[in-house]
Amino acid sequence: MSIFESIILGLVQGLTEFIPVSSSGHLVLAQALFGSASDQLFVESLDIGTTLALIIYFWPQITLLARRVFQNHDYRLLRNIVITSIPAGLLGFALASIIEKSTALVNPLIVAIMLGLVGLVMIVLEKLPRLSEMSTGEELSWQRAFAVGVAQAFALIPGVSRSGSTIIASRLMGLSAEAAAEYSFMASIPIMLGLITKLFLKHEDRLYMMAHLEPVIIGNIFAFASGMVAIGLLLRYLAKHGLAAFGWYRVALSVVVLVVLLLQ
Repeated sequence: MSIFESIILGLVQGLTEFIPVSSSGHLVLAQALFGSASDQLFVESLDIGTTLALIIYFWPQITLLARRVFQNHDYRLLRNIVITSIPAGLLGFALASIIEKSTALVNPLIVAIMLGLVGLVMIVLEKLPRLSEMSTGEELSWQRAFAVGVAQAFALIPGVSRSGSTIIASRLMGLSAEAAAEYSFMASIPIMLGLITKLFLKHEDRLYMMAHLEPVIIGNIFAFASGMVAIGLLLRYLAKHGLAAFGWYRVALSVVVLVVLLLQ
C-alpha cells in the first residue's frame, strides 16, 4: 500500500461515507483501479477516521442526548437509535465471516448495479408516498425506527450506501431531508463504533494495522478531514434540496462502470 494510494482511498472514504453515493462502492472501484482489491483490511481501517469525524461533528447533539437521558430521563431518541442499529448490527455479526470471504461483494458489477438501482430511487423519492411528517428522529415510532434500520442493513451490499439507504427510509418515514440526514448520521454511530471495535479486538486486524501503521494513519487523517467537510456540505445542501442530484450521479457512474466492464 503506497502513501499516495492511502491518501486517495482516505479521501474517497471520507467524502463518500457521508455523501449518499456509497463509500464501499467507490472504494471497490478505486481499489480496482489501483489493482489492490484484496486489501480489504486497509479499507476497513479507514472507518476509524470517519467515525471520529462523525463523533466530533455531532458532539453537541451527542452531549444533548446524554443530558436528555441522564437528567430528563427522556429515552425516545436513544431508543430509536438503538432500534435502528439492531438489524444491521445483527446481520453484520451473523454474516461477518461470509462477508469477509465473499468475492461477490467486491465485484464492480454488483457495485454498478446497486449504484444505479438506489440512484433511481433517489431520483423519484420526492414523488413517493410518505408517512405523516415528523420533525426529528426522536418523534419516530419504534416501528418507523426499525424500518430505517432494515434499510440500513441493505448497506452491507457495496453500492447501496449506509447514509443513502437510511436517508431514503427516514424520508419515507416522514422526516425532512435535513432531519433525515442528521438522524441517519446519529443512528450510524453505534454501527461504526462496532466496526472499529472489531478491528481492535481481532488479533489479525491488529497485526495488520501495526504492520501497515504509516499508510493506515495517513489514510485515516485524510478520511477524517474529508469526512468533516462532507458532513457539513451534505447537511447544508439537504436543508434546501433533496437527493435527486445524488441519484443522477449514481446512475451516471453506474452506466460508466457497466460500459467499461462490457468493453473489457
